[in-house]
Amino acid sequence: MTAPAPHTGPAVEVQDLVFRYPGAADDSLRGVDLTIEQGDFTAVVGGNGSGKTTLCKTFNGLVPHFWSGTYSGTVRVFGQDTTETDVAALSHRVGYVYQDFGNQLVRPTVHDEVSFGPVNFGLPDWRARTEEALDTLGIASLSDRYTWQLSGGQQHLVALAGVLAMRPGLVVVDEPVAELDPQRAEEVYRRLADVNRRLGTTVVVIEHHAEFVARYCRSVLLMADGAPVWHLPVAEALARTGELAAHGIPAPQVVRLARAVEPEGEVPLTVGQAVGWLSARAARPVPDAGPASPPEAPAPANAPHPPGPPVVAALRGVRHGYRTVHGGLTPVLRDVDLELREGERIALVGGNGAGKSTLLRLLTGLKVPRSGTAEVTGTDTRSVRPAELADRVAYLYQRPEQMFLADSVRADIEMYPRGRRRPDTDALVADVLDRIRLSALADRDGRTLSGGQQRRATLGIGLAMTPALLLLDEPTSSLDTATRDDVIAMLDALADRIRCVVVATHDMHLVAEWATRVVALGEGRVLKDAPPAEFFADRELLDRVRVVPPQITALGTALGMVPPPLTVDECAGRLSTAVQEAGA
Repeated sequence: MTAPAPHTGPAVEVQDLVFRYPGAADDSLRGVDLTIEQGDFTAVVGGNGSGKTTLCKTFNGLVPHFWSGTYSGTVRVFGQDTTETDVAALSHRVGYVYQDFGNQLVRPTVHDEVSFGPVNFGLPDWRARTEEALDTLGIASLSDRYTWQLSGGQQHLVALAGVLAMRPGLVVVDEPVAELDPQRAEEVYRRLADVNRRLGTTVVVIEHHAEFVARYCRSVLLMADGAPVWHLPVAEALARTGELAAHGIPAPQVVRLARAVEPEGEVPLTVGQAVGWLSARAARPVPDAGPASPPEAPAPANAPHPPGPPVVAALRGVRHGYRTVHGGLTPVLRDVDLELREGERIALVGGNGAGKSTLLRLLTGLKVPRSGTAEVTGTDTRSVRPAELADRVAYLYQRPEQMFLADSVRADIEMYPRGRRRPDTDALVADVLDRIRLSALADRDGRTLSGGQQRRATLGIGLAMTPALLLLDEPTSSLDTATRDDVIAMLDALADRIRCVVVATHDMHLVAEWATRVVALGEGRVLKDAPPAEFFADRELLDRVRVVPPQITALGTALGMVPPPLTVDECAGRLSTAVQEAGA
């Protein structure tokens, strides 16, 4: 196949587009008109179910060639009408990393996967393209690894590398930072920005994280109810704080802080800009808000937790690893000691491959340690079957689609309490559906929902089990902020029925705003076990565990606040009265 001819017009032109999925009662896209210029870096934002992903799937022809619902209107990509061009031909022009990126991997090794597209299209420079893509994303060291051995975040990077190896003119990434540790997420955006700037590649990202949008994107498309609300330059878009918040996308934290000081006018978008902006308004932090008494000497990372509430679960001397296909053992956890206590909200953090998901699975009994013990409510997980432990511990998988067994969301949520013959099952299920805002979709098959809706449905499954210990693997991945806040509210509301909650997460906003305790994994060990403010104050550790603090925390650190603030309200309250008077 010959290379596509150059195109001098817009990268994407959409006119009067309407689309409805087969069997759906309503249109997913309604009268969409849109132009994305070549070389733009566009963020598509909006609440879950607003039509973001469906719109982007029209760019590479999956809609309507694969999803052949009711379709009208026109979509042109680099001048080609997508209804008249098959998906294979469009793949030379459009690269797409899907929200369910795990299903995108089809070859056994990382190198084979990244080279798959260029090899199958017979491109003579396929080796150079493969090495270039691996180097671009910093994953050349994974080249010989099998894809099923990788963490979710590593698989995401491999899927993106496979797209970049085709050197498309348009790259679409659905949730670029999903399941990536914060430093990897920053690196992916830096790499996308480099490809955009250096090669002129048009980049479209579907994103919920406004901080990444502020730093890397040039324009923002807000979607709601299947149609664009507006498409604006990034500074103008993010200044519309009220409008974004109404659609579940709060502005970056420094923007919200600036609006608390001055309701009108230009606002900073980054931490560096915010420092200068506040300095111009005589902003200074109030006197040191740290502890009045001298800090105690730090305890060893694996020191026993101080006496307190009853222990719900514990790992003692745990070592665990996985056999490679060649018979060797890859260690993941080394001599981990950890106690999880009643009333705690624990965030488990660390880089991709640090062992977070492994640790959660050991607590469910789905896996047992190679040495050491794992206990839940005093029971050694080796001594009982996982099905028996399910009355005490619920585990929500990283991939939502793995949780759907029945033909409707309602049936999936009620499966466990109904099977246990709970007399309040109907009331419990109705309450959970209302809390996760899926009552209107209760009779839909969970596999047909959007990614964010699927995540909410799996939360409903876990909440309906009302376990003593609730384990969640990346529960806010792919969620809009309004839904993430709902998740936090749900967990708080069920605190009287769930004794302890552990969340493995890369979402530092969740860590800052929800957790009472942070357990940082790295090098197979617990490197830090501390409250959030103390964790975020340890800059050396943050680099070690590949964590980037929330924007407002980074700003507080830059302003000399000790300990750093965890929320916008806290930061605003700790600024000098000079700032407050400036905004009066």
